[in-house]
Amino acid sequence: MGKYFGTDGFRGEANVGLTVEHAFKVGRFLGWYYGRNSKDKCRIVIGKDTRRSSYMFEYALCAGITSSGADAYLLHVTTTPSVSYVARTGDFNCGIMISASHNPYYDNGIKLINSNGEKMDEETIAKIEDYIDNNTSLPYALKEKIGRTIDYAAGRNRYIGYLISLAVCSYKGIKVGLDCANGSSWMIAKNVFDALGAKTYVINAEPDGTNINMNCGSTHIEALQKFVKENSLDVGFAFDGDADRCIAVDDKGNVINGDLILYICGTYMKKIGKLENNTVVTTVMSNLGLYKAFDAAGINYEKTKVGDKYVYENMLKNGHRIGGEQSGHIIFSNYATTGDGILTAEKLMEVIIEKKLPLSKLAEPVYIYPQILKNIKVKDKKAVQEDADVKKAIGDVGEKLGENGRILVRESGTEPLIRVMVEAKSDSLCEKYVDYVINIIKRRGYEN
Repeated sequence: MGKYFGTDGFRGEANVGLTVEHAFKVGRFLGWYYGRNSKDKCRIVIGKDTRRSSYMFEYALCAGITSSGADAYLLHVTTTPSVSYVARTGDFNCGIMISASHNPYYDNGIKLINSNGEKMDEETIAKIEDYIDNNTSLPYALKEKIGRTIDYAAGRNRYIGYLISLAVCSYKGIKVGLDCANGSSWMIAKNVFDALGAKTYVINAEPDGTNINMNCGSTHIEALQKFVKENSLDVGFAFDGDADRCIAVDDKGNVINGDLILYICGTYMKKIGKLENNTVVTTVMSNLGLYKAFDAAGINYEKTKVGDKYVYENMLKNGHRIGGEQSGHIIFSNYATTGDGILTAEKLMEVIIEKKLPLSKLAEPVYIYPQILKNIKVKDKKAVQEDADVKKAIGDVGEKLGENGRILVRESGTEPLIRVMVEAKSDSLCEKYVDYVINIIKRRGYEN
C-alpha cells in the first residue's frame, strides 16, 4: 500500500484528498508509461460512476492521457467489473475506473486495472506515486502524435451481452427487486434481468450526482428489505456505487450477506462438480458460522487479509474458483477477475432456480454468530499490536470464547485506527469483550 493508492485505488474527498491535478498526473504517467516503447498507439479504457465529480476527473484523466500521446476510450457511466472485462477482452494497455465505491458522493477515487482485467501491480503504482510527488519531466506528444478521446459505449454494451450470455436458465415469472444505489448499475442491471425474463422491480435508479449510496444500496440494505416485503418479491439484490458488490435479500426479507452468498454458491458448485480444489477463499472477517457450515458440508476454506485484492491473489495463485468478502465482493474466477455484483446476483439466481428452493431455505444451514466491531483511533498502530498487555488481553478473550467465538484485532489499512472485532453467542458477550480490549488499549495510553 502506497502513499496515495490503497487496496482499492486512490480515494479521497474530491478536490481535497484527490484533486484534478492528481488525476491529470495519473493520466499523464499512464499514457507515457504504456506508450513509451510501443509501436502502436497506447489505448486506455475509462469508466465512471454517477458522482458529480466523476465527470471532472474523467476530463482531467483524458487530458493527461492524450497529452502523453495515448488514446482514451470512454465507457461513460458503467461498473468497475465492466471496465475490467473490457480491459481484458479488448486490445487495451490498461483500464481506469473513477469511483469511490460505497463512499458518499463527495468522495471519489481512481481504480487502476491492468490489461488482464486485474488490479494494477504495486510496482507500477509506486512509479505513479513517485511521479505525482517528484514532478519528473515527461515529454508531451506533438502534432499527429497527440492522443484522441473516443466514445466507446459499445464496450459497455458488449459487457451487458456477456452477462446475459452467462445465465444458464430463464428468470421468467420470478419477481426480482434491484437496488441500484443511484450508482453505476442504474442502466445495466435492469437490462440484464429484463433480458433474462424476470419481473424486474427497481429502486434507487435516479442518480443526480449527489445521491449515490445515500440511504440505499448494499450499505443500506434496509431500503431493499422493506421493498421486497412490501411488494412480495421472490428475491432482491442491492449493489454499491460501482456495482462490484452485491448483498441479497431473501423472500422473507432477511439479509443474505457475502458470507451466506459464499456458502450458497460454494455448496452448489461442490454439488455440480465445479468447486475446484473443494475450497472457498474468504477473508479473516468472515463469520465463524460460515466456517462451521463449511466444515459440516465438507468444504475447505482459506483466509486472507481484508480486501478483495488479496482474495483474488490467493485464487489466482492456487486455482480456486470462488472467493469473497462479507461485504459482498464475490469473485467467480471462471468468469471475472474482480468482484461483480450483477454476476453474483446471476449466480444466486442459478442456485435458486436449479435447486427449486427459495433463498431463505438455501441459507438455513448457516448460523451467523453475533458480531461487533469497534474502532479506536490510536497514535501508533504497530505499537498497539506489539504491546504485551494488549496481546495478553486478546489471548484471554480468545481462551474464554473457546470454540464458540473468536476475537480479531487488526490495523486499518488506510486510517490511524485499530479495529477490534468479537464474535460470540450473544451481542452482550461481544460488547463485553470488545470493550474490555479497547479499555486496555486506552489504559496503555495509545488512544489518540
